[in-house]
Parts: sequence; structure tokens; C-alpha cells
Amino acid sequence: MTTSHITHWIAGRPWHGSAHRHGDVYDPATGKVTGQVDFADDAVVDLAVGAAVDAFAQWRHTSVARRTTVLFAFRELLNARREELASVIVAEHGKVHSDALGEIARGLEVVEYACGIPQLIKGGYTEQASTGVDVYSIRQPLGPVAIISPFNFPAMVPMWFFPLAIAAGNTVVVKPSEKDPSAANFLAALWREAGLPDGVFNVVHGDKPTVDRLLEHPDVKAVSFVGSTPIASYVYETATRHGKRVQALGGAKNHMLVLPDADLDLAADAAVNAGYGAAGERCMAVSVLVAVDPVGDQLVERITERIAGLTVGPGSAAGSEMGPLVTGAHRDKVTAYLDTGVADGATLTVDGRTHPVKGEATGFWLGPTLFDHVRPGMSVYDDEIFGPVLSVVRVASYDEGLALINANPYGNGTALFTNDGGAAHRFQHEVEVGMVGINVPIPVPVAYYSFGGWKSSLFGDTHAYGEDGVKFFTRGKAVTQRWLDPSHGGINLGFPTNS
Repeated sequence: MTTSHITHWIAGRPWHGSAHRHGDVYDPATGKVTGQVDFADDAVVDLAVGAAVDAFAQWRHTSVARRTTVLFAFRELLNARREELASVIVAEHGKVHSDALGEIARGLEVVEYACGIPQLIKGGYTEQASTGVDVYSIRQPLGPVAIISPFNFPAMVPMWFFPLAIAAGNTVVVKPSEKDPSAANFLAALWREAGLPDGVFNVVHGDKPTVDRLLEHPDVKAVSFVGSTPIASYVYETATRHGKRVQALGGAKNHMLVLPDADLDLAADAAVNAGYGAAGERCMAVSVLVAVDPVGDQLVERITERIAGLTVGPGSAAGSEMGPLVTGAHRDKVTAYLDTGVADGATLTVDGRTHPVKGEATGFWLGPTLFDHVRPGMSVYDDEIFGPVLSVVRVASYDEGLALINANPYGNGTALFTNDGGAAHRFQHEVEVGMVGINVPIPVPVAYYSFGGWKSSLFGDTHAYGEDGVKFFTRGKAVTQRWLDPSHGGINLGFPTNS
């Protein structure tokens, strides 16, 4: 089988330098190596950052109108080629094609939001703040910024950050996951076709040494990161120690609280969709269903019935509803929780290892798994498993369920299923979580709000995209001015234009 060679993208083109280290890229549906990706050493990272530094000198002075034109062109190209990009994602990540298209669509929302950058960076103006003195505010770009993204959304997560960064006048170095690196290169090629100047968008591939160089590089002004909480903490501490602005989004253990008055069929559908979509490899996946008795048995029965009908197979196959996990090592790590959960006393109601698979046996498969009677202190409850494992916890009341959620060290996303408007209003006020869904299992905010959690799910002061994203990728400046002499620009009867 022929394997591809995946290299870096620097200053507007693939960079085919010599690489001392490489990583294998797999087709998760077959378990076979399909490519080899170069890992950047310090010299390659320096080359990419240097290209971003050089490009920033011009891009920061490019008019907002021109930047917006490039963004619109990128948006049109991405929309036209979304099917092609989705196939790239499926081949390396393993998620089903419809899910890949969904992540591209959500990323496009941020691109479209960034197209409104002329409105988003408008400052304020006060005339005659003092006699003959006017004061106004402006927002300016930071410089080269680094984006370090995870494997689970190789297109969407980078698009949480780079559209706003570029629109605001910054230049970018993206370090995607080495597990599914090709989507970032695909996006880089689209940027070049859209007319983005060379060096504004760069891609370097690698692992920890590559990340460390970006975190320490003196010319990188800010870092955006999404990944597990231990790594998010490391990124935040390392980059801030080197004087950088940082937003680091960490892990999650998202709870879905179901009250006895809820529509149980709706809740069961939501639990299956949010727990097993993308094989559970989502930071917003529901991994804990908190059932307020007496509805626990009914929910477990309904979820079990729905699991039995799920089709697990290659992401490229038309009938597949859930694909494989991203690597064999990750599959084995997730599978190990099934034995430890039983050893800890949980009931393994559905064992994903026995679920039928319509694919090659060598693929990285684990079917949807359901635990019941789970309690805090068990590893399946405490750990972010990041796989198709849903745990059911029984509680006696709303108050007990709320206390359980608030006691968890993570605070990324949560959901409440109920038909009681008063309970919903109380929940959204009392729950200590950054993103809340009411009868919505995966409450990912739209692009003009911001994405991010609380507690151990976020390090830094700002969330991703939305108003927070604009503020993160710019810095404010206040100007106080007095002009003693008027000036005259001469006569020009032509229609005024922006350039």
C-alpha cells in the first residue's frame, strides 16, 4: 500500500526539508499506516515563526477591507470543497463523513463571523473630552500567534482561532495533531488560493519538542490550545512564563441531568447522540448521565435499545453511524476502562467489545459501551475517558444531581433535560459550568458567543471565538489628541472608495 508524505507548510508552500524524526499516520478503519508526517525540530519551527514575523510587517498594515476580501474568498473556497476536506478528515481520524461535514460547518461559522471584523474591532470616540482634546480607542494585532490543536477536530478547532487571528491582522503558526495532520495542510492551500500573503498562515507538524519550541519562542506573542487538562495546564504555565498571552482549553467530564418530568425518549436519544457521536472523542461529549430516580431504569432500558441498533463501521461507508477510535493505543486505553469499571463495582450493561462491526478486524474498533450504578471515586467516573463510554449515576433529587455536577473538578459543558421551566432557570443559574444546555445535549455556542468552560477545563482569561476571541487576538490602545491647525485635503469629486 502506498503511503503519503506529509510535510510542513511554510511561507505559502510545502516545505520539503530534511526531517530527523517522523510519525506514522493510520487509517483507523483498517489499522494500516497510510502516511508519514515530518516532525519539526527547533530549526523548522524557527523558520515558520520567522516567516510569520516577516509577513506580519506587511499584513498588520493591510487594510481591513482587503483582509475581509481574503476572508470571504477563503470562506467560498472552503464551502465549495468541504466534501473533499471531509474525506481527508475521515481517512485520518475515522469519524463518519456526516460528522466531518458537521465540524467543517461549525468552523465555517467562525470564518463567517470573522468576515465581520470591520465591525468587531471598531473603537470608541469621545469628542471634546477636554477643551480641544479628543480621545479614542483602537484595537491592534499582537503579532505571530501559535495554535496547537487536538486530533478530535482537525478542521474545526483550528478554525475556532485562526480566522479571527488573521482577520485582526496577526500571522499564524498552526501545530495540528500528528495523528491527523493533513487537514491543516489542506486549509493552508485554500488560504493561498484565496490570496492570503505568504507567511501569514503556516503549519508545522510534530509532538512535544515542536510544541515546546513554540511555547518558548520569543517571537510568538500568544498561544491558543485545546487538549487534555494536564497538557493545557502545562501549556499555560510554560507559555505565560515566557511572557505570552494564553488561552488553553482543557478536558471535560460532561454531565447530563435528567429530571423525572423530562421526555425520556428525547433524553435517551440525546444521551446516545452526545455520548457516542465521533466515538465519544469530543470534549463536549456527554460521558455521565445523572438520572433522578425513579427514571433511572427506564433511561437505561431506552438507551440499551438504541445502542443495539447503532451501525459501527468505516467512516467512509454510507451506513456507518459510529466509526473507529483514532489509534490502536487510544482504543486500548479506552477499552481498559471496561475492566476497571467492573472491578470498581459498576454494572457493565452494554459491553462495546461485543458490538458487531461492519469493517476490517484490524481497525481500531470499540462499540458503544454503557455502565450503570456508577459512583464518584470509580475511574470510569473520575477520568476523562474520551471514548464511547457512557456512565449512568443514580441520584434521589435535583439538589443531589446539582451537587454532584458542581463537585466535579471539570466545568466544561452540562445539560439538563426537563419540562419544568422553573427548574431549568434555577439550573442555569446554579450550575458551575461554562456551557449549559437546556434540552440540548451538546451546548456548543454559536460563533458570535464564545466557547469555553470553567474550573479545570480552562486556563486563561478568555474563551475561544466570539467577543472573547476578538479581544484575545488584539490589544487595546487609547489615544488622546489635540490639533491646533485644520488641514484641507483638496478637491476630488470622484466617488470615495476604500482600499
